[in-house]
Amino acid sequence: MAGGITDTGELYSPYVGLVYMFNLIVGTGALTMPKAFATAGWLVSLVLLMFLGFMSYMTTTFVVEAMAAANAQLRWKRMEKRKDDEDEDSSSGVSDSDVLLQDGYERAETRPILSVQRRGSANIFEITERVEMGQMASMFFNKVGVNLFYFCIIIYLYGDLAIYAAAVPVSLMQVTCSVTGNHSCSVGDSTKYNDTDKCWGPIRRIDAYRLYLAAFTLLLGPFTFFNVQKTKYLQIMTSLMRWIAFILMIILALIRISRGQAEGHPSMAELSGIRNLFGVCVYSFMCQHSLPSLITPISKKKHVNKLVLLDYVLILAFYSLLSFTAIYCFRNDTLMDMYTLNFTNCDVVSAAFIRYFLGLFPVFTISTNFPIIAVTLRNNWKTLFHREGGTYPWLVDRIVFPAITLVPPVLVAFCTHDLESLVGITGAYAGNGIQYLIPAFLAYCSRKDTQLVFGSGTVNKHLSPFRHSFWIVFVLIWGFSCFIFVTANIVLSESKL
Repeated sequence: MAGGITDTGELYSPYVGLVYMFNLIVGTGALTMPKAFATAGWLVSLVLLMFLGFMSYMTTTFVVEAMAAANAQLRWKRMEKRKDDEDEDSSSGVSDSDVLLQDGYERAETRPILSVQRRGSANIFEITERVEMGQMASMFFNKVGVNLFYFCIIIYLYGDLAIYAAAVPVSLMQVTCSVTGNHSCSVGDSTKYNDTDKCWGPIRRIDAYRLYLAAFTLLLGPFTFFNVQKTKYLQIMTSLMRWIAFILMIILALIRISRGQAEGHPSMAELSGIRNLFGVCVYSFMCQHSLPSLITPISKKKHVNKLVLLDYVLILAFYSLLSFTAIYCFRNDTLMDMYTLNFTNCDVVSAAFIRYFLGLFPVFTISTNFPIIAVTLRNNWKTLFHREGGTYPWLVDRIVFPAITLVPPVLVAFCTHDLESLVGITGAYAGNGIQYLIPAFLAYCSRKDTQLVFGSGTVNKHLSPFRHSFWIVFVLIWGFSCFIFVTANIVLSESKL
């Protein structure tokens, strides 16, 4: 995430890129969506889900456009530097023949970048270099804008870590307390307990949760102090487990409904649930911060916006299917924050292996992501405070930054394991900034810079379909309105208590 040009990586086809984006977006947020659907009403939820999916697609095209503009500026600066170097060589007495020979060699070696001068201005906007959002912010924003960007991304990553830190202990608590407490085969609303209920002898459920949180922190927390990378095989394994789990939940819910065992009677609209639903939906469509890693390696980007649109349509259909089967299969008061936990009951699933697989599914998949998100957050902290040419003392670099990365989310998870609220607040505030405000400002500033550097007649080949300035203004108004709405809703809700 830190703002520097990184390796593009191995190229892949547009359809592989489509699969990668689908896997990135459909994550933890999807597991909290069924309860959010139930609390807000099916009609309100469906309308809001479709609208927020459209808004997320729009801002995704803004980020792609800004990536192309950033690539063009990097090429332009490289060509300008090369031109200055040639002028210096000429003035220092180097013969024309030597310059031409060296120039011909350099062109042969770097043709994909430097051939833009001879092949027309359109190619200068090819997305061939991976430019992360932090670097785009540094290129197009002023100092205040850059600091606000890093503040937003840091808050979002803190929320991510708090959600991960709570989700794993919640799943472990639910599964193990049910087994040891002999509740796993109870009927009805047996999957719903109070935190003060007994788990193992004198140990309460909340105590078990905090013990698991402590173990989770001790096992995965140390990775924050080192560098860790996600391997290709780890991605394949977690993606496979995710798909098996989601498909199983949909099939099991459909079987239960077809047998007439459905208990859900969702309302059409519950305005009090919109706040959390909004945050969950924003969080569940989040991909903007990872687009440079996803889009840049795609080999053919001519129809990238159409492929992204197809991805969003598929994701929208998937979310709708998962949520509707959930809210009609289970009563509102029995839907868990983590939807997988609804399938740890023998009344719902008779096969013990499937119950434990779904109950422990978040433990396996989320645990692999926690160290990666933690290292990303730590690096963003370092980038935010870094000064040109400066280095950090060993204590600050190896102890202070990892500590301020790890401690706050663990403290939040220690105080609450209300995943719906954690996801809702993270999505409604930091997610709102990353998904709406930052892409809109990137599109606006990159268009201004492109016209200034290349002239008003230059057209970005990856210009967003929403190219009229109206759409940027609309997104900005929507984003700021969401901040006000969510804050007012929280204040009013608290005042009623």
